[in-house]
Amino acid sequence: MSDRRLLLFDIDGTLIASGGAGEWALRDAMKTRFGLEEDLEGILLAGATDKKIAVAMLEKNGLAPSPENITELLDEYLAHLETRMPKHNGRVLPGMIELMEILSKRKEAVLALLTGNIVRGAEIKLTHYGVWHHFEFGAFADDHHDRNELGKFALARALDRHGIEFPPEKIFVIGDTPRDIECGRAIGAKTVAIATGHYSLEELAEHAPDFLFQDFSETQRVVECLLGKA
Repeated sequence: MSDRRLLLFDIDGTLIASGGAGEWALRDAMKTRFGLEEDLEGILLAGATDKKIAVAMLEKNGLAPSPENITELLDEYLAHLETRMPKHNGRVLPGMIELMEILSKRKEAVLALLTGNIVRGAEIKLTHYGVWHHFEFGAFADDHHDRNELGKFALARALDRHGIEFPPEKIFVIGDTPRDIECGRAIGAKTVAIATGHYSLEELAEHAPDFLFQDFSETQRVVECLLGKA
């Protein structure tokens, strides 16, 4: 049996904080495409897919959540996101650069993304912070609007690329929200929660993830959690 492990990372609040660039790009998109001011009040962003967020924004403003409107809103969002990223004071979150550098050199680690971002949005964000190249593939909002369905796409791509059907105990879903924990459980994966987003350590603990960290600054401890002791 292969000792390889599939490590599926969320993006916002886990790998990076965009300094509000993503939220402002959504607001900009609603303004320039539909001429409407949007404050995102009442719309759950953390852990949601971009498609679900687009639907919520459209419905809140009395617009039909048609495939055409969703596509137009998200295309506009991507254009604004590219402009916004350099203007906001975002960052790679603690320990992540060191962690990526270590994991990328370990042959047993397969690094991939499992995120509510659409793929182009994920690429824009992670390329800006210099970490996009660490990830071989991913599952994105382009694949499905329901986050709990995304794990299946990640597993299919892992099988296609590596010829391995990763067993649940060798799959780790890493994220900063209860939705990431749910998403991991949907495929029977180990869940790793990190309190670098909108949820505190205590709030995440209520959802009983398999592993829980304040952040990933204790890099070696995180590596041991994901890969076991060398």
